[in-house]
Amino acid sequence: MSDSYDLESLAAHPPYLAPDYRSTRVRAPTRPPIVIPPALSELTGPLFGHGALRENDSDLTKQHPGEPLGERIILTGRVTDEDGRPVPNTLIEIWQTNSAGRYIHESDQHPAPLDPNFSGQGRAVTDGEGRYRFVSIKPGAYPWRNHPNAWRPAHIHFSLFGPSFLTRLVTQMYFPGDPLFPFDPIFNAIPDESVRARLISRFDIETTVPEWALGFQFDIVLRGRGATPFEEPHHE
Repeated sequence: MSDSYDLESLAAHPPYLAPDYRSTRVRAPTRPPIVIPPALSELTGPLFGHGALRENDSDLTKQHPGEPLGERIILTGRVTDEDGRPVPNTLIEIWQTNSAGRYIHESDQHPAPLDPNFSGQGRAVTDGEGRYRFVSIKPGAYPWRNHPNAWRPAHIHFSLFGPSFLTRLVTQMYFPGDPLFPFDPIFNAIPDESVRARLISRFDIETTVPEWALGFQFDIVLRGRGATPFEEPHHE
């Protein structure tokens, strides 16, 4: 692997310190990382598979007795490596706000209503072609007090597990045309506009179900020149 390839791959990740993203000023490391060799158990387990999933884990609109409020969406995509080869049997977890922009978490005190029929959490495993599918509700924007009048664009968090916890990758997916993009320091912590675009889903009329739900596609590339930006340790 060439140095230029390494640099292009690393460009997909935001820096530890993004001054406009206020909390990074205190949590960004100031010293080189200490490398701790992993033990065998950390490299080989735990394993996740289809048996760990429950019915409706991937359909966030059917996890409660009633119908959640908001705009239904169908979210599909593929997980691939740098050469476009599918990555099957990957556990994907998502979490998000409800349509009013509120998480079901005690620390979320945003004065927006909770939805008793929406928990905002789902899981799926990629198939042999690396494909996944979720049904959900489009999340709402929410304030986050990073700076005056700060609002986060609508987004969904993704967590991908490989064969162990050490191979967990976390990212965020956004929706096309969001007017809050220019004002969000988390999204703009990635300096390259073309790389930021990898975090934006694509509207897909083929996935859209007539008179029921809009479809969006979000493909995830694990590494390489076209890698999806992840919240992961990386070299500066």
